[in-house]
Amino acid sequence: MSGFSFSLTILRHIPFLKTVFFYSITAFGGPQGHYGMMLKNFVNKRRYVTEEELLEYNSFCQLLPGASSTQTITLIGYKRGGVALAVLTLIIWLLPACLLMGAFSFLFSSNSSANSINNIFRFLEPMAIGFLIFAALKTFNIAINNLITQVIMIASMIMSFFFFKAPWVFPVLIVAGGIATNFSNNRIPENEVIKPRQIKWRNIWLFVLLFVIAGILSETARKQEWEHRKVFNLFENFYRFGSIVFGGGDVLLPLLLDQYVARPTDVKSIKRNPNQIRIEKSDLLTGFGMMRAIPGPTFSVASYTGGMALKDEGYKMQIMGCIAATAGIFLPSALLVLFFFPVWQYLKKFVVVYRALEGINAVVVGLMWSAALYLLSAMPIKDISVNTLLSFGIIVITFLLLRYTKIPAPIIVLFCLLVGWLL
Repeated sequence: MSGFSFSLTILRHIPFLKTVFFYSITAFGGPQGHYGMMLKNFVNKRRYVTEEELLEYNSFCQLLPGASSTQTITLIGYKRGGVALAVLTLIIWLLPACLLMGAFSFLFSSNSSANSINNIFRFLEPMAIGFLIFAALKTFNIAINNLITQVIMIASMIMSFFFFKAPWVFPVLIVAGGIATNFSNNRIPENEVIKPRQIKWRNIWLFVLLFVIAGILSETARKQEWEHRKVFNLFENFYRFGSIVFGGGDVLLPLLLDQYVARPTDVKSIKRNPNQIRIEKSDLLTGFGMMRAIPGPTFSVASYTGGMALKDEGYKMQIMGCIAATAGIFLPSALLVLFFFPVWQYLKKFVVVYRALEGINAVVVGLMWSAALYLLSAMPIKDISVNTLLSFGIIVITFLLLRYTKIPAPIIVLFCLLVGWLL
């Protein structure tokens, strides 16, 4: 693409990119809350995609490892303006959260600092539950329309509620749901001639090549004691995490604890690599607490972790740590979704895949209800306090505002922040 045509792409889609930016600074609540905000911003308000398209994108992204919210917003950009706009959308979505989390690695080294800010943000999780219930109800009306989808939704809701943090639960349920709806012959699309499509392998080969090169450079840097070896180690670690993680930031935390807390204290691991990266457990947990209090992707915690990993090596290296970890965690998500989505668009024309999509959508609705129940179960229901009552009030108010008014999502976020600050 020439520079002139690229500039035209930007100019033509400035309103869309502005919507992405406002979404990026108001999308609180992690993957569970993001879908509801996408529905409000990109479907109900702007009509950039239809409800059916957004549900399909979200369902498809659940099949892939990586940051599902990031992949979904990337696909919206891809649908609007191809690869160029998809990349711009991705950058605008990531930048605010990653800059904030990277800055926190310089500013916060104690839980007390984090807790004072978290107090202002304490009503954002109830707000996210309200968004999630709104999205689940809207999606229910689209995807659940017969007995088999009702059964799949309920089964998925129960299974994912009890195994919410297990990394295998999301892909297993989605595959099972796709198989289940293939036993019916009532949902066959009209016959059409499916022309063979040439698959462009560039992105998947780049994904594999980067995986191999990152591993080689990381190991070589370790063995030869390169001066800035930890930057290479960080990129390899996070590229690997971004390539295998299903389920978002909650699943990423155990991997980080193993890599940067448990291994550096293991005797065998220390003998193999005495200079490996080490992060205090309390610092990691502080980062995850801050991540929940800011808008944007949950994988932005990588920016904070990368900075904390190199905080003792000067501010320039600390910045390099933020960049290396951020690039490493998000690159696999982008490469995988931009490779597999065109393939998916071709495959879904086949009867077996078309039928599977119905079951996959039903599973996604079940996962949304499960996420809402999981978040609700974490609220202190037994010991009712003023904060608990206010939290339930925020959930109800958020849902009602989304369902019956046209108030923009940023106004709802500002309202919840104001309540947290005042109370």
